[in-house]
Amino acid sequence: MTDKIPQDRVLIFDTTLRDGEQSPGATMTHDEKLEIAAMLDDMGVDIIEAGFPIASEGDFAAVSQIAKNAVDSRICGLARANFADIDRCWEAIKHAGKNRIHTFIGTSPLHRAIPNLSMDEMANKIHDTVSHARNLCEDVQWSPMDATRTEWDYLCRVIEIAIKAGATTINIPDTVGYTAPEESANLIRRLIETVPGADEVIFATHCHNDLGMATANALAAVAGGARQIECTINGLGERAGNTALEEVVMAMKTRHDIMPWTTGIDTTKIMAISRRVSTVSGFLVQPNKAIVGKNAFAHESGIHQDGMLKNRENFEIMRPEDIGLAGTSLPLGKHSGRAALRDKLEHLGFELGDNQLKDVFVRFKDLADRKKEVMDDDLIALMRVSGGDEGDALKLVSMKVICGTGGQAEATVEMEIDGKDISATAFGDGPVDATFKAIRDLHPNEARLQLYQVHAVTEGMDAQATVSVRVEEDGNVATGQSADTDTVVASARAYINALNRLLVRRAKMGEGADTREISYRDLT
Repeated sequence: MTDKIPQDRVLIFDTTLRDGEQSPGATMTHDEKLEIAAMLDDMGVDIIEAGFPIASEGDFAAVSQIAKNAVDSRICGLARANFADIDRCWEAIKHAGKNRIHTFIGTSPLHRAIPNLSMDEMANKIHDTVSHARNLCEDVQWSPMDATRTEWDYLCRVIEIAIKAGATTINIPDTVGYTAPEESANLIRRLIETVPGADEVIFATHCHNDLGMATANALAAVAGGARQIECTINGLGERAGNTALEEVVMAMKTRHDIMPWTTGIDTTKIMAISRRVSTVSGFLVQPNKAIVGKNAFAHESGIHQDGMLKNRENFEIMRPEDIGLAGTSLPLGKHSGRAALRDKLEHLGFELGDNQLKDVFVRFKDLADRKKEVMDDDLIALMRVSGGDEGDALKLVSMKVICGTGGQAEATVEMEIDGKDISATAFGDGPVDATFKAIRDLHPNEARLQLYQVHAVTEGMDAQATVSVRVEEDGNVATGQSADTDTVVASARAYINALNRLLVRRAKMGEGADTREISYRDLT
């Protein structure tokens, strides 16, 4: 960005669709990426890092379409320090009204060894690639990967080279989450004071959460002079994740007395996008997660409840409404209509089109027939899991499970596979094991089960269970989710959901589209 921003303004750079999607099993479909990008744009995100265009044809297509669809946000693509990456990135983002090329290279001693470059060779490469990017795009961001473990003198040297070559934003990544807040603030402050031309560019911070300090490090960097925070929805990202957008934004809003900075984020849209990202990524938000966790505004202790009844400010420093949460929890039942369901979902932060509402209403009625009361958490679970895609190759038709007293179970599963109904019976060590074996008999595969989790959505004998399944096959990882009052049915649907995602991934690999293996695994 060539224009200077007010000193109290912090730009929000969201990398959910790039760094967030690198989380194993979090890969999103093309349509899901477009949907998340539109939600980010609508909530006021300044810069959306839409992907890594050269990684695959799918990534390129998604970034290109996001660039074409963008309304207010600046659309950014990532590129390694070579001309091919940068050219491909520009081809994808050039359609946007506002665009940015983000190019990077690892500058620490450990990361310089990856391409086996000397300090001088790397310095020349930085000059040439940043210059090339700037010749294509007016807005260029440059990142010295693993900056926080790069020698001070060399870090200053390469930042100066990048600025002279035309970079308009200098991002300082804490790639491995190694830094502490005081170090984060001092590093940014010293760079701005030391590097020639630093006052003419925007400094950004990109923190990972390996030591649980990503949010603290990002805010400390802003105190040191950074005016852009790179973050993701729900803190999604490699290993322990990235700085969480909702945490830094609400910290600045709530503690504006000591953090006198503003963003352009409409905070009332936080819950809606948090839930949607959780759904499409397959990563559940932990109940005690700051801001967006299920328990963030829950009060069970008698003392806390008494204090809340007298004055909510006794135990709440934020209003639930500020992040898009309804203040009440009223159940729906089997006699509730579409208007009531739409109204309730809107209060919970979900906005549905007519076709989406039609699909959700059918599943809601099915659930209401089996539950006396459908609570808010039931509806959230209903929205979190897919009802299935019409284009899915694998679909569950019916199933029957018989459990014996000795632990041996028999499962008969009927599935629609490529339009044909077939069934199989298998035996296993319990109902879920038998069910999964029957599904494998119907759809032979080598996918290894990496994760199987069951979460009760509400309390009671008729509670829904949300099941998450993660599978891996030939390096491809896919996650599936489903919710049902019958845990075994939810398990089957979640497993089939994951297998459908693997089929999509395999098809893309067959097209030769995925070249992600040639990129650095941990980009920034």
